[in-house]
Amino acid sequence: MRLLMLGGTGFVGGAIVREAVRRGWSVTVFNRGVHGEVPAGVRRLRGDRTAPDGLSALASGEWDLAVDTWDGAPRAVRDAARALTGAVPHYVYVSSGSVYAEPVPSGVGEEASTVEAEADAVDGGYPQNKAGGERAAVEVFGDRALLARAGLILGPGEDIGRLPWWLHRIARGGEVLAPGPRDLPLQYIDVRDLASWLLDRGSDGVAGAYNVVGRTGHATMGELLDAAVAATGSDATLRWTDPEPILAAGVEPWNDLPLWIPRGHPYRWLQERGVERAYAAGLVCRPVTETVDDTWRWLREVGGVPARAGRPARAAVGLDPRREAALLATTPSR
Repeated sequence: MRLLMLGGTGFVGGAIVREAVRRGWSVTVFNRGVHGEVPAGVRRLRGDRTAPDGLSALASGEWDLAVDTWDGAPRAVRDAARALTGAVPHYVYVSSGSVYAEPVPSGVGEEASTVEAEADAVDGGYPQNKAGGERAAVEVFGDRALLARAGLILGPGEDIGRLPWWLHRIARGGEVLAPGPRDLPLQYIDVRDLASWLLDRGSDGVAGAYNVVGRTGHATMGELLDAAVAATGSDATLRWTDPEPILAAGVEPWNDLPLWIPRGHPYRWLQERGVERAYAAGLVCRPVTETVDDTWRWLREVGGVPARAGRPARAAVGLDPRREAALLATTPSR
């Protein structure tokens, strides 16, 4: 297989490139060439897809599959797809569950309405950009476009820092504020499982929209944090605490306490999407212990969360130690 990866040096794109190389595929990446490295043997084409004539490097190539992770202006997806219409038979666009229009029901499936967005838009918020990117891919490739609506993505290389924050916090030891309930189901996907599924289904010519994320409850909050304690070898003690006092203290789920969205929260649906279609199409998810262990091993090698390739820096995730200490001092454990 000949893969064209648009991007290829960030979290998801890098995982896709490494998996394709592992399979022995011929891999070409197209990017500006200013972020990160690519594995040996990977061909690198340079260009800025947002600049006039920025796609010219793609003019003479042919590939079996193109994968695009772009999350900026949808017009860049449209322009890249148009440039590749005669060069690749199938186009995979890595989208997001954030495209669903609110209010989003629990168990939302691929048939649900998405936010208003245009394929030729030049700016917008993240949901609008991803929805517009979907429209652009389908506008150009029609039933030759696969839309992978990923959920929470974890694993080695994570450049947002959600699981890394928990690992670093637990590695420091002591009492750790663990947001309950312990059996709260999580929904996420390891980036390597996402990459495998994308390449499998993309090479098969599968089209349409899929929620590509593990089943709700593939792991629980307790199983993930227990795995983090084991992986780090820490003497940390998890202080399980009910959601009510945590929320009353102004702590924000997802941002202050990464991965955690308690039941009843308006955004709980982010952890409860319908995934029957993706599993029927061969999605397989590894155990949470493997994701946690490998992420900790990677963090120890690189020393910290890398900058997001080609994207503005995000505010740091995770609860400030002083706020955590105050909550531990005033909140009863469960």
